[in-house]
Amino acid sequence: MHEDDVEYTAHGMHVVHDGPRQAPPMVLIHGSGASGTSWSPLVPALAGHHHVIRVDLPGCGQSPPAASYDVPVQAGRVAALLDDAGLRGVSVVGHSSGGYVATALAEQRPDLVGSLALISTGPSIDAFLPQPVILRVMLAPPFGPFLWPRRSDAMIRKGLGATLARPVDIPDDVVADLRDLTYRAFRTVLRRNLAYLTERNVPERLAALDVPVLVVFGSADPRWDPSSAHRYDAVPNARLEMLPGIGHIPLWEAPEITGQLLLGFAAMGADASSVIPSKD
Repeated sequence: MHEDDVEYTAHGMHVVHDGPRQAPPMVLIHGSGASGTSWSPLVPALAGHHHVIRVDLPGCGQSPPAASYDVPVQAGRVAALLDDAGLRGVSVVGHSSGGYVATALAEQRPDLVGSLALISTGPSIDAFLPQPVILRVMLAPPFGPFLWPRRSDAMIRKGLGATLARPVDIPDDVVADLRDLTYRAFRTVLRRNLAYLTERNVPERLAALDVPVLVVFGSADPRWDPSSAHRYDAVPNARLEMLPGIGHIPLWEAPEITGQLLLGFAAMGADASSVIPSKD
């Protein structure tokens, strides 16, 4: 049960707890190939108000590879973790494809999810933009499998930087975790995310749920068409926050406002929009 541990492995995932255990719970789910360390700039502010739980999804960060990287299977692992801790009504936050796992969790176990926040989560396949050259070279055959194990820290930082709209200090632990990520695991994760989106887009999935949703999108996101964020307007319980001049990783590019949005939304739930003025 790990009640007294702040860091451990459970259900094939490396788990880190921050903040008081008696505080309202908040789960943070990273994007493709990243890890729980990607949330580091936000954790101090969030943990001042919440029991923050960060996971490394299988194959990422300090978590071992898994037999399946299907999005619903990943969500099931998170559900099992929350069941172990006896948590309900959790504020669940996903960045990028972590938003798919968060959505799948709400689909499978609505009893666990009190509110849902999606940051830079592409709504559908056709919203995906042509990717920066360095990402295409690092990820796609024939160069990807050859270059991936030869990546330097500088190359990793350059690849991450291509997803940003402004210069930031990329956390060293993020680079270290990405250095250990295998090409096979990353490509498999990407394929399974694509399968989840192909089956049904995210706004349609969310529209079938009865959960408050916050969508945060950068107006200069180079990975997903920023205008596609308005597809979430079709979700009855959703509100959209567009962040001017921000790229794909608001956690690093605008940590203060991102943290404020998450805290306000988690505190007020469906009524958050009456407290935090929309930036849209």
